[in-house]
Amino acid sequence: MRTTITILLISLFSNLSYSQLNWTVIKYDSIGNRYDDVFFLDDNLGWAVDGPGGSVYKTTDGGQTWEMKFETSNYLRNIEFLNADIGFFGTLDDKFYRSTDGGDTWSLVTLSPNPPAICGLDAVGSSTIYGCGAFFTFPPANIIKSVDSGVTWQYIDMSAYATGLVEILFIDELLGYVSGRSSTGGIILKTEDGGVTWTEIYNSQIPGEYVWKLQLLENNTHIYGSIQSPVEGKLVKSTDSGQTWETKPSVEKFVQAVGFITPDHGWMGGHTTGFYETTDGGDTWNFLGIGNNLNRIFVINEHLVYASGAGLYKYGYSTLSTGITEGKPKDALSVTIHPNPFSEKLNFTIDFQHADNLVAEIYDASGKFLQELLTDKVGKAQKKNYSVDFPYSAGTYILNIHTNNGRRSLNVSKM
Repeated sequence: MRTTITILLISLFSNLSYSQLNWTVIKYDSIGNRYDDVFFLDDNLGWAVDGPGGSVYKTTDGGQTWEMKFETSNYLRNIEFLNADIGFFGTLDDKFYRSTDGGDTWSLVTLSPNPPAICGLDAVGSSTIYGCGAFFTFPPANIIKSVDSGVTWQYIDMSAYATGLVEILFIDELLGYVSGRSSTGGIILKTEDGGVTWTEIYNSQIPGEYVWKLQLLENNTHIYGSIQSPVEGKLVKSTDSGQTWETKPSVEKFVQAVGFITPDHGWMGGHTTGFYETTDGGDTWNFLGIGNNLNRIFVINEHLVYASGAGLYKYGYSTLSTGITEGKPKDALSVTIHPNPFSEKLNFTIDFQHADNLVAEIYDASGKFLQELLTDKVGKAQKKNYSVDFPYSAGTYILNIHTNNGRRSLNVSKM
């Protein structure tokens, strides 16, 4: 018996010695779409949405296999479940869906007023679900809330606090945070009464920036946020529940995903990057050579993390490759300036690959926000021409284009 136990222990430690915590690709879209969100209830049961592909996927084995459960023409932004049966996904196309059978079937939810988009979702407790929207600024910023598992809904107008909302995160039914942007910068708001009143606890003070994603750690005393910026992306963090904040340089301008497993160890990534890792709280970052177009990092514990972007990714103990090779993501959003330099009006064409939402902004050469040039809801795939007045003196400027699936900054010159 003692010999048998010894052999088993040697075998166990031998296997562990060949295992290591790392990131692997567990699913990749063959045509280069982006998975906008991934959500897990436990180690094995999870769901993901392919944004421009309009598809909902489910796994019951920790991401080894995925089954498509629903497909629509809408752009899917997020997915969240209260329990193994009741779940929700939000779109950027006026539609909001609910499932009561674990995501096998979905039905439209009637909301009044009906938000034009839901960019963030968070389920808390046994029956409460919050949503927020939208990143684009032409509708009023809003929050939706249900306390009966999505049977009835409350609409909260947030235009007094924000011009756009992206992420919502609650600790319990009453205490929570929402992030996005205001006219003065990227913001984080806090409520202690279930969304009745809100207090601004962070403002980046740079117009045009968003606080895109949020994460809580260390018994919810540590708050991490990713700041997407036309100038310089940043990590913002608090170690005292939002009383004080510090910012760290991030990995790219259009950073979106953020996830930490300890106060020092975490990852970030964005529209043009994969996983960058820090082990010193964000002071320095190291590219891991995996991932692209990251939007969500979903932390389960220190040894298990999922993420979404150009693919679906898993961080955990691994001895073998999954055998999935990351393909090439779609080319960046195609924007043509004509002519450039220009004399009076700024003219540009965007090649939209699907129905989309557009925000176009102008910045000076130093990155200072000047104005929002236009917003547009694009109903179908098309090449679309825009011509806007440009009441600024001769010089070089930055045209910032933000759509559902991408963001680009282009230098333009006025003669």
